[in-house]
Amino acid sequence: MKNYNFLSVILLAMTLSNCGDPKKGENTIFNFDTSKFAAKYTPEDALNLEILNSESKTVDSTIYYVNDIKVQTTKGLEKLNFELKDQKLGYQNLKALVYYEGQNSEATARIELVSSVQPKLLKYKIVNTYPHDIEAYTQGLEFYRDTLYEGTGNGSGPTGKKGISSLRKTDYKTGKTFKKVELADQYFGEGITILNNKVYQLTWQNNEGYIYNSDTFEKEKTFPYFKNIEGWGLTNDGSYLYQSDGTEKIWKIDPKTMKEVDYINVYSYESKIKSVNELEWIDGKIYGNIYQKDAIAIINPKNGAVEGIINLVELKSKITQLPDTDVLNGIAYNPKTKTIFVTGKNWDKLFEIAISE
Repeated sequence: MKNYNFLSVILLAMTLSNCGDPKKGENTIFNFDTSKFAAKYTPEDALNLEILNSESKTVDSTIYYVNDIKVQTTKGLEKLNFELKDQKLGYQNLKALVYYEGQNSEATARIELVSSVQPKLLKYKIVNTYPHDIEAYTQGLEFYRDTLYEGTGNGSGPTGKKGISSLRKTDYKTGKTFKKVELADQYFGEGITILNNKVYQLTWQNNEGYIYNSDTFEKEKTFPYFKNIEGWGLTNDGSYLYQSDGTEKIWKIDPKTMKEVDYINVYSYESKIKSVNELEWIDGKIYGNIYQKDAIAIINPKNGAVEGIINLVELKSKITQLPDTDVLNGIAYNPKTKTIFVTGKNWDKLFEIAISE
């Protein structure tokens, strides 16, 4: 249990659920029997759904929905046994549309589906240490064609002066920037990723992002977010983009339309993990900084379950300490060396690390 006690400290993000609480406006003729609901469910569980008929109405049929998707029609008020193995983690909104005596009425409720995976605490060793621009308020980090790209925000640097958000190419071995474009002062740069020779960059609260030519840094397009959310981390799997917004959600986005395709909710065992920040796609998993925890969560992109944790708290002791030394942020995987490069906001060092169990 030692590892899991540690996880509860590193990723303290438990959200208490009101499992089984009916939504506002639920009718009083038919209701889900929530007395039989568990506090939380895992994907290995099945949900037993039963409708209470308090007024003893004559019921013709019932249609059950989970997250607004029709799952089954039953005769009368027959019970439904619904397996949860294919559902994404998070709240499951339940609805039963009951047809009775020439009328129909809805019953609603919800339950919380959590992860059954106990994350592994992974080890790391420092392979190399390189200089990093201490003025760079790192928000995004990614290798592309053996070049390190970095997106920065306009947080205050070591001099106390507010910086300017940027997109840059750097020589990771020297820390020198050899190409850079800056955002206007009112835009706070966030996560970046490179796909098909295009750099995608988010902004924090401006509800828009940018697409650049990765070679010239010429801005080709400004795109609005698909909904009113904050921009945090960004990565891609070679086909789709994945965007975090400071909550427990990671959104899957079609780069052709910049519209939402799907999303996952991130859970570490039974705890909902919020503040998922900078992202990196590595060997089919999403590696995500957890803001202000100096740790990286390894996330299954199919269901949001955290499968591993890398505790990088000790790295902060190896950088120049300033009164406003900020948090770990920035994950870049180098496919040639099969190592991970990490840094932080206004850190003066970039660490190359190798991960093991």
